[in-house]
Amino acid sequence: MSTAWTEAESPTVAAAPSAAAPRHDLKIERETHKLEKRLCREVGKAIVDFNMIEEGDKVMVCMSGGKDSYTLLDILLKLKARAPIHFDLVAVNLDQKQPGFPEHVLPEYLASTGVPFHIENEDTYSIVKKLIPEGKTTCSLCSRLRRGILYRVADELDCTKIALGHHRDDILQTLLLNMFFGGKMKSMPPKLVSDDGKHVVIRPLAYVAEKDTARWSAHRDFPIIPCNLCGSQENLQRKQVGEMLREWEKKFPGRVENMFTALQNVVPSHLLDGGLYDFRNARATGEANENGDKAFDKEEFAAPAPLSLLPGVQVVQLT
Repeated sequence: MSTAWTEAESPTVAAAPSAAAPRHDLKIERETHKLEKRLCREVGKAIVDFNMIEEGDKVMVCMSGGKDSYTLLDILLKLKARAPIHFDLVAVNLDQKQPGFPEHVLPEYLASTGVPFHIENEDTYSIVKKLIPEGKTTCSLCSRLRRGILYRVADELDCTKIALGHHRDDILQTLLLNMFFGGKMKSMPPKLVSDDGKHVVIRPLAYVAEKDTARWSAHRDFPIIPCNLCGSQENLQRKQVGEMLREWEKKFPGRVENMFTALQNVVPSHLLDGGLYDFRNARATGEANENGDKAFDKEEFAAPAPLSLLPGVQVVQLT
């Protein structure tokens, strides 16, 4: 595995504190540099682990105007400069003609980066408003229309990969939503082939926590376009699941990370899907199997962190 994707650039050496550079400013600078290194490392690792980008690829980066797509493009531009292979980027925004959409924002920003870009104009807003009754959420139909248009644009621009800005928290939220409401153990894959078999969709932010895209977006002062211009109802189920994950992360540090790691350590023989494991024909073979059943063993899990080690928790001795 080439380390060029994941190696950070040479660290910036902070100057000694001075009147012009107060100590708290230097701390912020160091923390920001650490954040940049982490983002580059995690995106690079995802690209390598799932072979997302290959020699000669032309990657269409879908830009919504939100913090995640801005971060995705920004980090891919940094990685492109030092990647061990050659690939091209083109940023694409779909202007869906929502009332009040600031159509100048993305073209002006993208022009400032020097990256090639394309703005696709399609009035899907009118279609959605015509077909969806007032008061009903429009997100599902809107996303289907948007997906079809972006696939077409990818063909027209000769793009070989389509990059979306979904991050680790989106992936976990989708897993829980499918479990709670869909009855499926299913999430967002980091790389997939579209239903028509013509497009490869990648999610380079798959290892990145949402709090890091938020911090990077604030640092870079991206011109954020809010996703509420169409007046549609918020996806309350996804919002509730997201709040639950954030609450878990605060109360039980490491739980969300363990959940994400679990997605990469699936044991089909210890679930219930007969399509993944042939339970009906399971027979004793007389041969040891390290993944075999340990039905009479007590489950062993890592002990939770002592309360005294959790941030913001003070332990009081009662007498």
